[in-house]
Amino acid sequence: MLVAEMFFSRSVRGREPLTDAEWAEFAAQTITPNFPVGFTVFDGQGQWRNPRTGAIARDATKILLVAVKREPDLQARLSAVIDTYKARFQQQSVGVITRDSCAAF
Repeated sequence: MLVAEMFFSRSVRGREPLTDAEWAEFAAQTITPNFPVGFTVFDGQGQWRNPRTGAIARDATKILLVAVKREPDLQARLSAVIDTYKARFQQQSVGVITRDSCAAF
């Protein structure tokens, strides 16, 4: 299986941080259709350096953990979640770590 961890900043340029309701809507509309078998989300505190300005940002983060079978459309599903979040919430990036793993559910 593949394990993917994705890191979503809750800071949104020009407005208040992402609300729990907005996250729940994003999860229902974007994450669930791409990973209907299941996933785990937890809260974190992140730090990130803007590559253009060098400024350090610290903010609340949602961490998505997905363990899935490798299938031909897997990369497209991961990209759909990342790209949708970036576009909807004006993000420069979404961190992602992937690794092979032995897993069973």
